[in-house]
Amino acid sequence: MRIGWRHEALVPDPGPAPRRPVPADRAEPSPEWVAAERGSEARTNRPLLAALCALGALAALALALWPLRVLPGLLAFAAVLACLTVAVPAAVALLQSRAVVAERLAGERARLEERRRAAEDDLRRSQEEHARLYAEWRTRRRAFEAQPRWYALKVPEGVRTVAVAGGTGAGWSALLTGLGTARLSDGGDLAVVDLSGRAVAGDLVALARRCGARTRVRVLPADLPLLTLGTGLRSGERARTLAAVAAACDPKSDAERDRRLLEAVLGVLGPRAGTDAVVAALRAVAAPEGDEARDDPALALLEEGQRAAVRAACGTDRSTADRAWELERHLAPFEGVGSRAGDGEEPPAQVSVVATDRAAGEVAARAYGAYAVAGLCRLLERGEGGAGAPWSGAVAVCGADAVPAAELDRLEEAAGRAGAGLVLFFPEAGDEAMARLSGPGRMPVVMRQPGPRPAARLAEWFGEVPQVRLHRLTEVVGEALSGTVADSYADHGQDPARAATVPTAVRAAGPAAPVAPLDLERHLRAASVWGRATAQAAPVDAEDAPRTVRADVHGLRTLPPTAMLVPGEGGAVLADANPGILTLPAATLATVEEGPPAVPPAEDDGPPPNLGPPPERLDWR
Repeated sequence: MRIGWRHEALVPDPGPAPRRPVPADRAEPSPEWVAAERGSEARTNRPLLAALCALGALAALALALWPLRVLPGLLAFAAVLACLTVAVPAAVALLQSRAVVAERLAGERARLEERRRAAEDDLRRSQEEHARLYAEWRTRRRAFEAQPRWYALKVPEGVRTVAVAGGTGAGWSALLTGLGTARLSDGGDLAVVDLSGRAVAGDLVALARRCGARTRVRVLPADLPLLTLGTGLRSGERARTLAAVAAACDPKSDAERDRRLLEAVLGVLGPRAGTDAVVAALRAVAAPEGDEARDDPALALLEEGQRAAVRAACGTDRSTADRAWELERHLAPFEGVGSRAGDGEEPPAQVSVVATDRAAGEVAARAYGAYAVAGLCRLLERGEGGAGAPWSGAVAVCGADAVPAAELDRLEEAAGRAGAGLVLFFPEAGDEAMARLSGPGRMPVVMRQPGPRPAARLAEWFGEVPQVRLHRLTEVVGEALSGTVADSYADHGQDPARAATVPTAVRAAGPAAPVAPLDLERHLRAASVWGRATAQAAPVDAEDAPRTVRADVHGLRTLPPTAMLVPGEGGAVLADANPGILTLPAATLATVEEGPPAVPPAEDDGPPPNLGPPPERLDWR
């Protein structure tokens, strides 16, 4: 059973792409080093060059003096030969020095060439490694971009009751609509008792009708004559239902005594007697016998024999008469229940809403709420609410603080036996709400608190202040639709089964057909403000990332309307009740606990990138 959505990025962001290895510049002997080598050679060979010059000059002088007959030819030849004898070794040494320098330059070039080859081999290996890393990065990037980011938040196994503490009208509307989408997609039923005084189930009704599901809306007290809930029960069941109304109006009353008194009345009148006849019988017990009592128009509904039988069955002592009078006063507003419903049984409704009008007042709302909850409890006890499978049906009570705790306990037990899930909405973390947040088979849900005192109670209940991650989409959509809940069901009161213009065929009696997810998504956009607003805010979901907030007293009072704190594996986590998230491409019906999607292996869709020798770099020097 889905109750909301949770934002998680199970595949982490791979970050930027790995950079391609850059080839190094082509290595050449440094001109400074070459100049230094040649300068050292020049300094070393300078004496030899001077000696060679001197010997050459001496030999030239001897040769010049020989034609002038200054030197004899033999002596000149001997001088030239001597100069050559000395110059040849010097010239050989000079050439050897130049060869050594050239060899050094060639060795340096060879070393640099070997180094360049090794660098090219390293570059090739680096490029192959880069190609592998890039393919892996590209696969992780595709998985990161294609992964769902909104996962369905479902009720854990074994949980039959969801207790919602806090929330606004918009938050309750979102959560109810989300429950409705889950019920419609599964073909299940949802019954809503709305005691909030506002039409928090209005979007749910509009969505159900758009999907072609049969809906029924009864707003009390105006629709009491059309209400069939609580009628057609056995005497004992009906007596407990009416006794619950009296207990809601007078918490100090003895509910068991009221039940026995009403059973005695119904034992005389029969289980199918109208509530007006029951009220008349109670007045007959409370009124004294005589002509004046017989002239009472309320007693005219009963024959004299019936009045006598009722008095005989109930007794006429003072305490019984006083209690009958109090019961008659409490049940008088319900005299017209089912009076215009007709003899035939109403066709089953997949989504049914029983709401109270805000103008009725708080006391009347408690009475109507107790009657509706007691009637649902009796139906569930008779096995009409489900077939025993977990969450085969669902019951939601909005404003459960107005219902007596005993009736909520009975409703919880009956729903558990019938296989129906129960969702209780409390406007704040009061005593009754705190008592139902914990316990076997219960799931606590915390929403925005209206004041500092309930927020402080919840902060103490949490113990350590939770650190939760809040997505910007939750804030944007929730605040944008915080004031869109209507004050009444004026636009939703007509039953589509009797309407002249119904967009789709209404199902006949029997199991409802599930609504396909794509059809449900389309209907959400068309019939729900949540679907339209979420579709418009889709860029926010794609661009923004969650931020961390503290769920302390201030944080609980400033939560977005659709934000919910629910228990998780490592503590409280933040979820979103916005049903329009179903329309986002990043939403999935899977849960976070079902595991992150496996990252597929790297695709071999072509030659690896950035391979091969680096291109030749132009040397502009």
